[in-house]
Amino acid sequence: MTNVFPVVARSGSVPARIIHRVIAALGRIPDWFIALAARFFPAAVFWQSGETKVAGWHLKPSAISLFENEYQLPLIDPTIAAYVSAFSEHFFPILLVIGLATRFSALALLCMTVVIEIFVYPGAWPTHGVWATCLLVVIARGPGWLSLDHLIARKYQ
Repeated sequence: MTNVFPVVARSGSVPARIIHRVIAALGRIPDWFIALAARFFPAAVFWQSGETKVAGWHLKPSAISLFENEYQLPLIDPTIAAYVSAFSEHFFPILLVIGLATRFSALALLCMTVVIEIFVYPGAWPTHGVWATCLLVVIARGPGWLSLDHLIARKYQ
């Protein structure tokens, strides 16, 4: 680990040593834990959104109405959009949480996030930015060792 504050490490002041130790401890947060959080929390957001669109195994009429009246996506029929959205908001979060096809699932949810940001709620960019950041961590760094992808990769190496 690189010493971020070499002057602080040599200084004799108690507060400086405490700050240095806290920063060093934070630098030891395991990558697998960060990856798990980056997978789990966006998955929960999308799952909850998907749950508002279904009753059991059926799409609620209000979900189609939402796509007809509020979301108004271009180039896609509101009924098709409602079904695709409800399916995607359940399927990809499951894959993300268990860590199967993780990067592709994160990419799919990132694409959904971009569509939501551009066409549905453009004013919600801070929230969508947080989702996108988590999903980009997973896409770029992978799911971590606590995932089915990791187990599968170990078997075939």
